[in-house]
Amino acid sequence: MSAALIFVLGALTPPYRPAVSTDRLGPEQGEQVAAYLARAQDSLTGDTVEHRWALVSFTAPLVPEQIPAYSDGMRIAQVLYHVALDRVQTPLVTVPVPTPTSAAVNSARYAAWLLPPPTDERSARIAAFAAAQLRTGCACVVGLVVRGAPAELRSLASHNGIRAVQALPADAVAGSFAVVPLLPGYRDIVAPGPDDGPVPPP
Repeated sequence: MSAALIFVLGALTPPYRPAVSTDRLGPEQGEQVAAYLARAQDSLTGDTVEHRWALVSFTAPLVPEQIPAYSDGMRIAQVLYHVALDRVQTPLVTVPVPTPTSAAVNSARYAAWLLPPPTDERSARIAAFAAAQLRTGCACVVGLVVRGAPAELRSLASHNGIRAVQALPADAVAGSFAVVPLLPGYRDIVAPGPDDGPVPPP
């Protein structure tokens, strides 16, 4: 095959480039909490029946057994866990779950295995403590990703204990958007806290 033909074929068949998605559920770093709550509420407007992916954030962390009461029977795709420690930055863990709601309830034990690998002695102690808490079914559920119609999501947002429900546009594709929960500890601004506190043993 001549060099000229190779050049033409290359020009007609550009290299594959993965799609870039800017969809995101959850607040931005540095965003005012009040601004995010308003933005989340605005995302639920409309009378369309098209289902949408949505992030449910809570006023206080849940134990896994409480998950069904905060999903209104909607499809749960992800459960978000965070083991809170005073003045210690601990990792967020996202667990994808299959359709049965029981899978979401049983997801805490998998969350312990999905903690990021430690990079130093302090992060190893944090990971050990977080894993031990998750395996005991701690009150560490800080968010759910669900799928429902806007009317269903608005109804869910009115429940006690739910701080915000934010929906993506109907054309958002599963697995192509970022998810960051509004942690219960965020009160005025979304920003990491100090990381100088002691880490208890597991």
